[in-house]
Amino acid sequence: MRYDYIPEVTGNLRKSDLKVPEAIRKCTGIRIFGKRIKSFIFTTDVAIIKNTNADAVLAVYPFTPQPAISQAILSVSDIPVVCGVGGGLTYGMRSANIALHAEFQGAIGVILNAPAPNETIRSVKDHIDIPVIATVITARSDIKGKIEAGADILNVSGGKATVEIIKEIRASYPDIPIIATGGSTEESIIETIEAGANSIIYTPPSISTLFRGKMSDYREGELNE
Repeated sequence: MRYDYIPEVTGNLRKSDLKVPEAIRKCTGIRIFGKRIKSFIFTTDVAIIKNTNADAVLAVYPFTPQPAISQAILSVSDIPVVCGVGGGLTYGMRSANIALHAEFQGAIGVILNAPAPNETIRSVKDHIDIPVIATVITARSDIKGKIEAGADILNVSGGKATVEIIKEIRASYPDIPIIATGGSTEESIIETIEAGANSIIYTPPSISTLFRGKMSDYREGELNE
């Protein structure tokens, strides 16, 4: 038997599923409750969530976290979901209550935005039994404080500086789990992994972009008939 060969089984109707970049498979992944997660898809679109080969969903949006939204996503998703619980306008006990609700709904983790005070991280950690993810956006972030407050995983989202931020974190915290945005190319994803990211966040094209390609194929088909 060839142990490097992975059989693939699919169907005619699922061939157009949204696939994450193959380079992501090179990372170690993070094992959460026994499930190894290498790729997070950054979306709240249930159509994309239902049609992707990503390992998990990162459900974060630029509004106050609402349990109704996380419930809708969790009811559709057949892969694990990490829910955003605030950290900016929403913080403190409110974030802790939203995090507890997310755990009860079935989320495998919660994520706090970069501005979240360490007190909020600590409060959330004290109220739930699923991983707490803290976001880091610059090398000046209080990484030590976030970890000491109870962050189980760091989410590095530093734009072009992401790779350098990861390297700085790894120099002081070689074992802390890190998820990170990997950029839009295979090369940038590999660079992010080599810097020390354990899992990669993939931002998919919008539904309108995906539909544009589909409609182009439909028109091409009609023109050739």
